[in-house]
Amino acid sequence: MKVLIIEDEKPSARRLQRMLTALDLETETMLHSVEESIAWFQTHAHPDLIFLDIQLSDGLSFEIFEAVEIHSAVIFTTAYDAYALQAFKLNSVDYLLKPIDDADLEKAVLKYKGRSAKQKAVTLDFEDIKKLLVNPIEREYKKRFSVKVGQHLKLINIDDIECFYSENKGTYAFTSEGRNYLLDLTLEQLEDELEPQKFFRISRKFFVNIDAIKDMISYTNSRLQVKLNTFKEYEVIVARERVKDFKQWLS
Repeated sequence: MKVLIIEDEKPSARRLQRMLTALDLETETMLHSVEESIAWFQTHAHPDLIFLDIQLSDGLSFEIFEAVEIHSAVIFTTAYDAYALQAFKLNSVDYLLKPIDDADLEKAVLKYKGRSAKQKAVTLDFEDIKKLLVNPIEREYKKRFSVKVGQHLKLINIDDIECFYSENKGTYAFTSEGRNYLLDLTLEQLEDELEPQKFFRISRKFFVNIDAIKDMISYTNSRLQVKLNTFKEYEVIVARERVKDFKQWLS
């Protein structure tokens, strides 16, 4: 059986590889980004099974499925359950939450092995999806951030933040008061901290707060420009590959 790991955090990828080796599964290849994965699938035979992290360094792994028709079964790996329904629509065998447990991994592999070899499109069992929907994993998201202002620490309420953005390798929170505050987090780290119903990552540079959106305008190359209540420092543009998910998030 050919197995592929797609995971942007190399230590996590190596840990998963060791866990699979203990289950007598040899990993054929490890990939680490959306761009690298799309290029690989376009030039290689697809594996039998993919272990796929949802949030990669250059975007969501769902973008791979939009660019390439994947014929492999997939076991999704993620730090939280916000994307369970999107995973359900794809060739999902299972949906494992990080840190991955040995017993859960073995159960997912056995589930895959138990499926018919002729079955191309594999989906989550109904009971698995029902369990995720009826009993979602409780998750506490950030309610406030502490930032350093001179020699002082200041607390910023999450509701007062219009957007987060990156500039010159720094990450900033912009508030409705028109102030910028430097954070000790990257945008990638923020993805696990922000409530997904409230904040959306529209590009590699920006997260926006749904309550701060004043207007949305069609932009070049099938993109959208977002106007926020106060933020005027840069154009806030939804990346073309995220426009569809952005519109779904709005509704």
